[in-house]
Amino acid sequence: MSNFKILFPVFIMLSCTFLAQTTGSRTVGVTLPIVTLMDIEPTGNIIFNFSAPTEAGNPVIAPASNTSKWLNYTSAVAAAGLPRRITASINQIIPGIDIKIQAAAASGSGGGVLGTPSAQLTLNTTAQTIISGIRGAYTGNGADNGHRLTLTLSANTYANLSARTNTPVVITYTITE
Repeated sequence: MSNFKILFPVFIMLSCTFLAQTTGSRTVGVTLPIVTLMDIEPTGNIIFNFSAPTEAGNPVIAPASNTSKWLNYTSAVAAAGLPRRITASINQIIPGIDIKIQAAAASGSGGGVLGTPSAQLTLNTTAQTIISGIRGAYTGNGADNGHRLTLTLSANTYANLSARTNTPVVITYTITE
């Protein structure tokens, strides 16, 4: 029995040595590209029609605001890169008419550092910031994701109004640093 008392602790120590854990390391390469994507959903044009008043002396009736479009984007900025912004401009000004835009706060299924909308702007041929402060973010895709856009038309100077039919105005949206 005395041999057993001596050998048992030796076996325990040897088995602990054989079963001890070891560690290792491996290098994992990670690549995340710079991403700058933006679109307007759903596709298609918006048609605005002013209406004639039904009583002499009243102004023309502006069309209802349109809230059918959503601005979606995906952004991954460079290390220490500048935040992104989205601008909007139009290709032509219609005399006597204001075209205004307002981007709402982001909603839907996105995440990250989403942009901050500016106040309502009257569009012109010079690009103006409608959303700023975008960093690593995504808004979700399609309608009901991202920033809802509200477009509003109004008469600004009656002396400049002239009748016209289906005059196309193109709004250009640009995402940039």
